[in-house]
Amino acid sequence: MPIWRFLPFDVYSGAENMAIDEALLRAMAANPAFPPILRFYGWDPPTLSLGYAQRFEKEVDELACRERGIAIVRRPTGGRAILHQYELTYSVIAPEADEHVQGTVMESYLKISQALLHGFQALGVPAKMAKGALDGAVSAACFDAPSWYELVVDGRKLVGSAQVRKDGILLQHGSIILHFDTELLFRVLKFPTEQVRERQLRAFQQKACALDEVASRPIERGELERSLCQGFEAVMGIELQRSGLSPEEEGLAEELVAKYRSEEWTKKR
Repeated sequence: MPIWRFLPFDVYSGAENMAIDEALLRAMAANPAFPPILRFYGWDPPTLSLGYAQRFEKEVDELACRERGIAIVRRPTGGRAILHQYELTYSVIAPEADEHVQGTVMESYLKISQALLHGFQALGVPAKMAKGALDGAVSAACFDAPSWYELVVDGRKLVGSAQVRKDGILLQHGSIILHFDTELLFRVLKFPTEQVRERQLRAFQQKACALDEVASRPIERGELERSLCQGFEAVMGIELQRSGLSPEEEGLAEELVAKYRSEEWTKKR
């Protein structure tokens, strides 16, 4: 049975989280024999993360973030803005050629989503896989519309994921919202008018959901993490072995955190 490394839940700043994910990708690229990795993490302080190609000046209200204690970081992956506050984030790092993730972006999304779906359904969450983005205008917020194979409940997006591939290695990370503060999310994003903000907020609330809105009972973060791990093992036919960062990975992450804290990276055009 193939072995994957499992890095259990831990809490870091936004810059540290992105640095660790990239460090794991780089370390694996330098050592292709390394096993794939499943990692879970949280964010402190609460952080607004931007997709790689998002325009900071156009979409982020920096003053509103500062006033509310919200940090800002840019991800190495695409997609739109996510407010990481009450959530469990996962990341998968694996060689592109690994049988459990190989294929096109959509094919690898499908394989990872099947594992996540198994974990949610085992907890009684009535999640399903989306069949593409919904019609209609969307905002700068990631959860505004599901993409192919992202998880939804009654058409409302439950998990938002993004992927990047570099040097033969795939990195996919995704946000599982435990509780949504949609008012705060839409207060730290920019809109042309207050009326547009309110209209898009109301529309967003119909398109996105948090776990505590759709679960039939309270589900603690630790229970969710365990069930998702079981989903990966059952669907992918793997064994997860608990691990931590190696000295090499820690060193890479320490070097990369300066990049993710820099205005040059965060506000890049």
